[in-house]
Amino acid sequence: MPLFFRKSKPSDESKKRLEYQLCLAKEAGADDILDISACELTEIPATALSICKVLQKKVFILHGNKLRSLVPKGCSIASLATLKVLDLHENNLTSLPEDIGQLKALQVLNAEKNQINALPESIGELHLLQTLNVKGNHLKKLPSSLGHLRSLRTLDVSENQVTELPSAMANIRTLECLTLDATQMTFPPASVCAGGTEVIQRFLCSKLGLEYCPPSQYLLPVLESDGGPLEVDCVDGEQEAWQNKFLDYAKRKEQKQQEKLEFERQLEEEQREHTQLFLLNHSRKEDILQSVKEEQERLEQGVTQQQKAMEVERQRLLDQVKLAESSITNRITNLLLQNKRQRKSAEFLQALEEDRIRLEQLTSITQEEANSLRKKEVAAAMQKMLSESYSLRVLQEASETRRNNLVTETCRSLESLDKKFDEVLSLQQLDKSKAIAQILQEEEMQKAAFEALQLQKDSVHGFIRNQIRLIEAELMQLTRLEVKRRDLDTENLQEILSEQRSTLTDLLQQLLKQKDQREQELRQILAEMQLKSDSNLQNYWMIQYQRLLDAKPLSLRMQEAGVEKDLVSLLCKLSAQHYLPVVAHHHITAEALLHMTPADLSKLGISEVGVQKALLNWAREKAAAPAKVIQQQEDAGQAVPSTPSTPSAPVLPASPPFSPGLDMVPSAPSLEERPRSSECVVCMEKESQVIFLPCGHVCCCQVCSDALQTCPLCRSHIPQRIRIYHP
Repeated sequence: MPLFFRKSKPSDESKKRLEYQLCLAKEAGADDILDISACELTEIPATALSICKVLQKKVFILHGNKLRSLVPKGCSIASLATLKVLDLHENNLTSLPEDIGQLKALQVLNAEKNQINALPESIGELHLLQTLNVKGNHLKKLPSSLGHLRSLRTLDVSENQVTELPSAMANIRTLECLTLDATQMTFPPASVCAGGTEVIQRFLCSKLGLEYCPPSQYLLPVLESDGGPLEVDCVDGEQEAWQNKFLDYAKRKEQKQQEKLEFERQLEEEQREHTQLFLLNHSRKEDILQSVKEEQERLEQGVTQQQKAMEVERQRLLDQVKLAESSITNRITNLLLQNKRQRKSAEFLQALEEDRIRLEQLTSITQEEANSLRKKEVAAAMQKMLSESYSLRVLQEASETRRNNLVTETCRSLESLDKKFDEVLSLQQLDKSKAIAQILQEEEMQKAAFEALQLQKDSVHGFIRNQIRLIEAELMQLTRLEVKRRDLDTENLQEILSEQRSTLTDLLQQLLKQKDQREQELRQILAEMQLKSDSNLQNYWMIQYQRLLDAKPLSLRMQEAGVEKDLVSLLCKLSAQHYLPVVAHHHITAEALLHMTPADLSKLGISEVGVQKALLNWAREKAAAPAKVIQQQEDAGQAVPSTPSTPSAPVLPASPPFSPGLDMVPSAPSLEERPRSSECVVCMEKESQVIFLPCGHVCCCQVCSDALQTCPLCRSHIPQRIRIYHP
């Protein structure tokens, strides 16, 4: 017969617990309790019933299982005749056995929180039952046989559907505590039930015509007769056993007392020795602590002095870093403002340069120009240009070859490369005279020389190169500041530096695109010239090269056209050279500016407010300068008779005004002011020569940068590298 539900098998822990409790109950010397609670049982095992019968267990605990019946089929409840306590709460019992009255020795029955619908009539035969708990079941009626429970002291029928109490309960004289739901009671009435156990018993006694007596008068005889006739035979044996146990306990107690006295004596001796050792150790400890304290004080003084010195040095470095940051911030702001202003003027400059080149291209080569061609000088210039470009290319190729073979080749390979390079240079000197004659005949070499000179003479290309150099210098300075900040463990204004570096990186990428675009445009112009060149005309490229050499700069031509030198220098200082054609075309002078307004200048094509105000202020100061000189001379002449010993100092003319608040940007620092590059953060030997994009850090040399995939400073991916060629 299965002991558990088939649908939900008991866990291994429940099985182990059941086996352990059954084995524990079978051992010799075990107590009178059998506890198989919380084992997920659906029926009581036959083994447990046998144990209760053979070993005469007094307490049987079954709560927390899934029992549906107390006694399984084929078993008798007589196996539990020796039980005094039966705990069945929190199971699935729907009824109690009809022959439960056979448990004559039962004193406590706990059937709380089950599904019992009715109590059997035989429950009245439990004459020794003192506690009955059927709380939380489905009872609707109580049997009248409850009145035969002459030893019942506690009865709990709450949380059921009971509305009436049997009148026979008035015969239970020992009832001390009756718990029920007073609000739903009809007999006795709810008002009577709310009064408590004594009021209910008085009401029931009055209904039966009995005299009520308190339970205390009947309780003592019941307790005395508790062990009544069922235990008369075994009283003598138990008393004898208890006396033997008490004698053994007294002997063991006396032995323990002697052992305790001996232990206390030994403990006292050990405490004395420990006290002496403690005093000796304490004296030594005080000496050691004193020496350690003095040493610690000396160390603290030294550490304090060192900390003060380090704090002073740190503050000094922080001040230097702040000054450098402020200067770099100003430079970056100036570069950004200048870049915004140059975007407007770049289109105008580009149009002027394109017109000039196209006019020169469309102009036919006359016979006089062909006759006046200085072949030797032009050939020498072309030879020099080609030799410089060739030598630069050879140097770059040699350096790249050295860099690529640095790991695999030895010093001998480097010496052999140097010898080969010297041989190339010597061969180049030997072939110089031959190259000059060859240039006179080879048109492709003439075209290459013209292209190189064209890139060198192109103003827009040169302006972009200068801007790229300035941005490279600023990025290098920013990288040095970030490295210095990390050495100082400071994080103030770190976000500002990151924003400035990202802005400069974006600007550098834009300038690189503009540079490539400008070179592409120059190549297109060169291709157009190639198509328009006459194949029958000799020395075409040499004549174009000579024209390019003889061409004067735009600023020099404007000065020769009649523009005042002071006005030209002012426009150069304001980085507004693109307005020189406008000034020359309209013949603008200082006297004309005195009678003009910013609106007049806007109509002429000078749209920048800062440039307008600067020009007008310059004209006013220039006009006021002679009057100031005359006034100073008059003041000096009048002051000579009164104070002959104190001559007045000459007053210098005021310089042209310049105000950054008027959209004027100071000129960018020259190449000589470029900061020195920092050392490589990887090898710590060479200078930093590569810009990582898009982060903008300049922190590695050329050799170390080739092996890197991420930036050593910010750990960002490196999709592009830019080599910096230091002058």
